[in-house]
Order: sequence, then C-alpha cells, then structure tokens
Amino acid sequence: MGVIELLILAVSLSMDAFAVSICKGLSVGRVCPKHMLIAGAWFGGFQALMPLVGYLLGVNFADMVNRYSHWIAFFLLAIIGGNMVIEALKGKEEDAGASMSAKSMLPLAIATSIDALAVGVMLAFLKVNVVASVTVIGIVTFVISAAGVKIGSIFGTRYKAKAEIAGGIVLILLGVRTLLNGLGIL
Repeated sequence: MGVIELLILAVSLSMDAFAVSICKGLSVGRVCPKHMLIAGAWFGGFQALMPLVGYLLGVNFADMVNRYSHWIAFFLLAIIGGNMVIEALKGKEEDAGASMSAKSMLPLAIATSIDALAVGVMLAFLKVNVVASVTVIGIVTFVISAAGVKIGSIFGTRYKAKAEIAGGIVLILLGVRTLLNGLGIL
C-alpha cells in the first residue's frame, strides 16, 4: 500500500468521526480550541488504536490465508464502505450531545472506529508497516475530527451524510483496486 492509498484510506476511515465531530460542534455551539483538541484526541486515538488491534489479530493468521488476502481486503472494505453508505442514506443519526466528557466521548470513539478494526486485519494481510499506517490514520483522523467540530459549529449537519457517503464509496473503490492488484489486472 502506497502513501497516497494510505492517505485515502485514512481520510475514508475518518468520515464517521468527522460526521460525529460535526454533530459535536453543532451541539456545543460556541467552539473553543479545547473542544477541537478533545474530539481530535478521542477520535484520532481510537482510529489509530483499532487498526493496531486488528493488525495484531490478523497477523496471527495472515500467512495461512495470504493467497486470498486481496479477496479478504476487498470484502472487508466493500462491507465497511457499503455500511457507511447505507447508514448515511438511511439518515441514521449518532447522538453526539454537547458533552466532551470521557463518559460521552468513549462510546462515540469506539463506535466510529469499529470499521478501523476490520481495516487493521486487512493491513495484516497486505503486510504493511503497521506503525506508519496507524500513525497516519490517527493523525489524519485527529485533524479531520478537530476541523469537524469547528465546521459543525459553523455549518451544522448540512454535509454530514454527503461526507459519510463519499467515505464509503472511497473505501469500496480501494477494495476494488486491492482486488484488481491481487488478481494481476492493475
């Protein structure tokens, strides 16, 4: 996986966190840098942690199924991306609330990073540098989430569904590209 693909993956994974951050910004109203840093730290931290956990789980059986890794990566990304698109089209709302406490942020951080766990398993199959990968994913999500809080306070939820749909489509396309590469077509 190249740098560009990793950045695209990181941005796509961060779309759920971005959507929730927009809701946080809308709920908080008057946003200060502290709000942006809290959201960025929670969402970026969990977006980095979950693929690491997935990688550690996947690396234990990656060699056994390496022959089919491109198919596995394709299906995981297609399912994750498809779910993002479906949730956005259904208008499923996350309850973000105005609180930035650990009690409020922890469940949101976990909920928005579950897909990153599956991506971590995929990263094990692709035999990438996991430290660099999770670092990029975490930093990108931190920046996008922090920006989402500010954007939410300015624009509200107008672009939330569109961001989730775009992120889901990009994940599906990354899965297709991985499959085509594994089959020797690209």
